[in-house]
Amino acid sequence: MKFSISREALLRPLTLVAGVVERRQTLPVLSNVLIQVDDDQVALTGTDLEVELIGRTVASLVEAPGAVTVPARKLMDICKSLPDQADIQIALEDGRAVLRSGRSRFTLSTLPAAEFPNIEESEGSAELSLPRGTLKHLIDTTAFAMAQQDVRYYLNGMLLELKSTLVRAVATDGHRLAVCARPSDIQLESAQRLIVPRKGIIELARLLDDSDEPVTLTLGSNHLRAHTGDFTFTSKLVDGKFPDYERVVPKGGDKVLIADRAELRRVLSRTAILSNEKYRGVRLHLEEGNLKVMANNPEQEEAEENVAIEYSGPAMEIGFNVGYLVDVLSVLNEDRVQMTFADPNSSALLEEPGGGDALYVVMPMRL
Repeated sequence: MKFSISREALLRPLTLVAGVVERRQTLPVLSNVLIQVDDDQVALTGTDLEVELIGRTVASLVEAPGAVTVPARKLMDICKSLPDQADIQIALEDGRAVLRSGRSRFTLSTLPAAEFPNIEESEGSAELSLPRGTLKHLIDTTAFAMAQQDVRYYLNGMLLELKSTLVRAVATDGHRLAVCARPSDIQLESAQRLIVPRKGIIELARLLDDSDEPVTLTLGSNHLRAHTGDFTFTSKLVDGKFPDYERVVPKGGDKVLIADRAELRRVLSRTAILSNEKYRGVRLHLEEGNLKVMANNPEQEEAEENVAIEYSGPAMEIGFNVGYLVDVLSVLNEDRVQMTFADPNSSALLEEPGGGDALYVVMPMRL
């Protein structure tokens, strides 16, 4: 194997592919990136056995095709540290990968390409195409609510619901819920529900932009494959039953306030400084035209802020984890936010005034 390539042509796919590679691996080959050179195409593959990403780029010159695996992070760090527009030559010599650029020379250890695992091709049961911007919006507005390491493993990911007229993303960690839906015109014989693991969602989002360029999704029985541009992304699916989220969405709340989103977020962030570091609780005291936000901590320190709101109704006090509220206010796009409450023991519903394509549910705290 021997080929030449510009630094820029190699660095973007290499950076994305190296993101999939785990730093701590039980199998040494999993910390490597697979380089396959054929004609003038260079394919880079990284995997952690749950998520696989293949990035393709074009070499400026291929002298000998071939395949080998080299340490992903080291190769990426070398490429990053080379000057812009540098020309890179990579060759396999005596079982080592030798990288030359200008007056620099690096020799990297290799492992045989045959040892590199690939996620087995499963029969795709359905294929559909979406604009990249649509999928990115669904992920960006809901991903923060995914659980991190919950024993209820099906919460450590995102539910994607695909119907002929609608695409919906749902995430919850048991304390809060994020739902976002966008209309679509995809051709599906039957509605599909799949749970994509947390890492798969994060890596998929890095491939997407706000454009109308298509991303093609192939749905298998236990895999999701996405093709977009020069990248092919594959993720195993979580085998489990996602909770019935529609039952969680509070109905019939009669106390509705509307506030300036950015101002409310700043008020909550400031108040949070003096909240209990472990529980991060704040109390919201709702009264006509005003919302009082209060926090205190075991050191007897207190914070109190007032923010003007649109509200006419009975006074009420309710406690929340302030981080959950700030997360929602950070992803909403509108200038104003609508919050609906029923009573101090019921979850709050947050959304754009008059609705919108996303809604958020946050459970209260006893303070």
